[in-house]
Parts: sequence; C-alpha cells; structure tokens
Amino acid sequence: MKSIPISLTCLLALAGCQVTPDRLPQAEPAPSAACYFSNSAERDSQEVLRQSVALLTESGFELNSTDAALGLVSASRTQALRGYYDPYDNAYGYGRGIRAFGGFGIGGGGGIGIGMGFGGGLQQQPVEVERVSLLIHDDHIRISRDIRRFDHLGDMRESYSASNDDFCQRFQTALEQYRVPAGRGL
Repeated sequence: MKSIPISLTCLLALAGCQVTPDRLPQAEPAPSAACYFSNSAERDSQEVLRQSVALLTESGFELNSTDAALGLVSASRTQALRGYYDPYDNAYGYGRGIRAFGGFGIGGGGGIGIGMGFGGGLQQQPVEVERVSLLIHDDHIRISRDIRRFDHLGDMRESYSASNDDFCQRFQTALEQYRVPAGRGL
C-alpha cells in the first residue's frame, strides 16, 4: 500500500518538470527598426514597387513572386560557398565524405562483412540562399531578409534572420536615389 503514494509523488514531481514556454517563437535576432521606414519622397506605392523590383534584380536577386495589389515583392539569390563545411560532420575531416563500415560476428555461423560508401555530395557545392521580402503599404515600407546555408549534401545547416541595420539602411538609401530606366517596370 505504501508504494502507491511514493509512486504518485514521483509522478507528480516529474510532471512538474514539464513547463510551457514563456514566449512564442520569434525571429532571432529581431528585425532592426531600420527595416521599417516611411516613404519619405511621398511617391506612389506602385512607383516604389517598380523601383524596388528593378533595384533587387540589378543586385542579382531573382523574383520569386510579386503581388502589385498587396504591394508585396519576394526575391532570392543563391551563391556558392567555397570552403564551407559542417564542422560537426566527422566524415569531412576523415576522407572528405568517404565512409567505411563493417562488422565481425561469431555465433552459430561466422561471417565477416566490410562495406565502403561514397556519400552523396560529390561534385556539389555548399550554397547560401538569401531571401528578401518587401511590403510596400501606402506610406511605409517593410523589409524582411533571411539567410540559409546548405551543405554539400543539400541539408540546411544554418538559418538566421538578417534584417539588420546595415542592409536595410543601404537598401533605403539606394531606393531613395534610384530611378527606373525608361521602358522598365513590372
């Protein structure tokens, strides 16, 4: 009879270890305040949209989607990462992706097995994908930027919010000074 209160006490003690998070997930680091700015030149939102698209494409971004009615632009660019590798992948330090495995067993029957595997990723480059989204709404512009890095196997290894002061201020300055060449637009 005494085992029931003890086990119930242990169960309640373990249940107390499970807690709910104190906040919802958020972008880390938080977007910079410079990524939300006003349309200081009081230009038409469609004009700002055209200028933003032209500025992004000239910077090497490819448009993923645009919605002129919402004032939304989404673009990305990909670049190869030379010399990037996963520091936690032991195979990279021991033979650059060549893995050997085997086994030996003695029992009712004996056997020896040796295998050699050449991991995927030969002739593949690690890449960095930079995504930028713009929301142009009446007199304000919001920029969101993130960077994801993929290893030679195509697995995502890093992902972070890159909506920082430097990028947003450079984009804002370039947008204020930019003039769309004749004949270009959405």
